[in-house]
Amino acid sequence: MPKLILLTGDEPHEWELLPVNTIGRHPGNTVQVLDRIVSKEHAHIRRAPDGRYVLHDLGSLNGTYVGGERVGQRPLVSGDEITMGTTTLRYEDSVAQEEVAEQVTIASGRSDSHIRQRIAAEKEFRPEKEIADVEALRSDYEKLRISYEVGRSVGIELDLDRLLQKILDKAFDLLQADRGVFLLIDALSGRPVPRIVSQKSDKKEEIVLSTSIINEVMSQKTAVLSSDALMDSRFSGAHSIIMQGIRSTMTVPVLYGEEMLGIMHLDSMIASGAFTEKDLQIFTGIAAQAAVAIQNSRLAKKIEEEAKSRVQMQRLLSPELVEQVVSGKLHVEKGGQEREVTILFSDIRGFTAMSEARPAAEIVLLLNDYFEVMSEVLTRHKAYLDKYVGDEIMALFGAPIALPDGPWHAVQCAIEMQSALKEFNRTREAESQEPLRVGIGVNTGLVTAGFMGASKTMQYTVIGDPVNAGARLCSIAKAGEIIVSEATMQHVRDRVEAVVLPAVKVKGKQQEIQIYSVIGVADKTQSFRQASTDPGLR
Repeated sequence: MPKLILLTGDEPHEWELLPVNTIGRHPGNTVQVLDRIVSKEHAHIRRAPDGRYVLHDLGSLNGTYVGGERVGQRPLVSGDEITMGTTTLRYEDSVAQEEVAEQVTIASGRSDSHIRQRIAAEKEFRPEKEIADVEALRSDYEKLRISYEVGRSVGIELDLDRLLQKILDKAFDLLQADRGVFLLIDALSGRPVPRIVSQKSDKKEEIVLSTSIINEVMSQKTAVLSSDALMDSRFSGAHSIIMQGIRSTMTVPVLYGEEMLGIMHLDSMIASGAFTEKDLQIFTGIAAQAAVAIQNSRLAKKIEEEAKSRVQMQRLLSPELVEQVVSGKLHVEKGGQEREVTILFSDIRGFTAMSEARPAAEIVLLLNDYFEVMSEVLTRHKAYLDKYVGDEIMALFGAPIALPDGPWHAVQCAIEMQSALKEFNRTREAESQEPLRVGIGVNTGLVTAGFMGASKTMQYTVIGDPVNAGARLCSIAKAGEIIVSEATMQHVRDRVEAVVLPAVKVKGKQQEIQIYSVIGVADKTQSFRQASTDPGLR
């Protein structure tokens, strides 16, 4: 059953399509979209006489987009993503593919070894000096002509189903065929699966393809022409052909280099010898262009998916981490592993009182501006932004991707965060706004790191005592202060200027831990200092 699936929002939702469907913000629509940018009645989706569903934009102010392209009217293909405002819907039609499968059957048949007509599926152009006869020149010209014709017909179509349909339509224009099938190779089984069917007759008949032909094309990667299937010795036992009375067939492989992408098949019921060897060469040229177009479509789809992944992740991850996830080097799956990680916590001092004295909208705007500044610093120092909790930031160094010298990256990041905050506050003070003050805690230790949560809402994070200790250090850090643990200091001792503070008790630990207040990056005369007993000097 054709349907629309909501891709945006917290809760998944889908609607089965009726013959006429209205989409918009008003509750009276068949498909109500709760999006303030969407018009009250934004678009229609209607079933056309041929059974396809067609999307009509109703002159909406912000437009309707399919695959990123603004449209007024557009026939929908299963898998199309429709964007209205900030809402994205996917059109799915499982019936369409089922109808294709019902029209095409690949039936068993006995094949003879005799090949009546066969040509190589791919021929390269020869250098000009190697062409000695006019016929060779004509052959190359014909390949160029077909390439031009198919290229002009297909254009820059990237939707796979529409692309295959256009290629079959062009084959019908260039060759006198009654029926055509485009099969794609299934990635799992390695077998050809019917994807697109075209028939000149309004009466949709079942098309039975013989394994005698399919196996020949698959195994030899050659184009096969049967001038008269009733008399061809290859198909003397292939009842699937004889029963239909097919007089002529052409079946060619769709090859991209050595990779078999699919198979194209045309047949004619009119007369014996309807197709010639020249027709087979033309059809082979069409298949060669089809292979390039399919590969371009796949690459474009991959780039589009990677771009979407980057957009979704780049606000939380460093560029290096985004590349790891998009390229598949980092897999998103449940489970954890033990690894050494440095955890940084930062927290705005006096934020609760500030929030109570100001409108919520103003606080949200303030936090967004503040987080924007802090996230840029975190990204520069290869941090993974674990989460925002109110005004608190939790960042990881060394997970999900191992980071050599992670503690040093974390301490440098903390120092730069305090420096960036001073610049941020200068702007606020110039606008007569209250400055922000932040305390930061940094700790290093062995944690369990991995993707945790429900299957649909997994989040990468870390758990363990070092995390709790890091949060505790942040809580005792004063405004403008960076407190690090002994575990972190062991990695950066000769590179920072720090003040030794009294040891503190941390939840989950029986013994107190030594802590330090980092003042900045050390110079050659750096040495540790004991904390003053005057808390005002800390």
